[in-house]
Amino acid sequence: MKTSRQRKILEIISKQAVETQEDLASALKKSGFKVTQATISRDIKELGLIKIPAENNASYYSPGIERPVSRIEGHLKRLFRDSVVSMDSSENLIIIKTHPGGAQAVASAIDQAGWQEIIGTVGGDDTILVIVKPKRATADVLNRFEELNLKKG
Repeated sequence: MKTSRQRKILEIISKQAVETQEDLASALKKSGFKVTQATISRDIKELGLIKIPAENNASYYSPGIERPVSRIEGHLKRLFRDSVVSMDSSENLIIIKTHPGGAQAVASAIDQAGWQEIIGTVGGDDTILVIVKPKRATADVLNRFEELNLKKG
């Protein structure tokens, strides 16, 4: 839900000038998303949206500069250390088990990392399905995940 909502936010701000969080919430509700102001605020921060000045002292949301890879990787590493319980693979599929409620955040972070070998994720409550292409890259991706999951200490 979060990934599709954030995708919709980017679509909305690319098609229309959105000046306030309330305007964004209204546009999302028209598209079938139930959101709170706190959710909108978090999404704006996570997407790195910035306000661009416009005429008549107005300003509107715009995609900011891409988040640095090091920040994305650091976020992914923290999520793995805090949430991931186990991992396994078969063919070109990787299954990641998390603590209850942790899968959506980890799946979203994997998607944001933009690893070329990963063509998509599906996150449930405590399980993530990661689809890898080509199949021969599965072991390498699993090794990278295991490195992220190394506990401190």
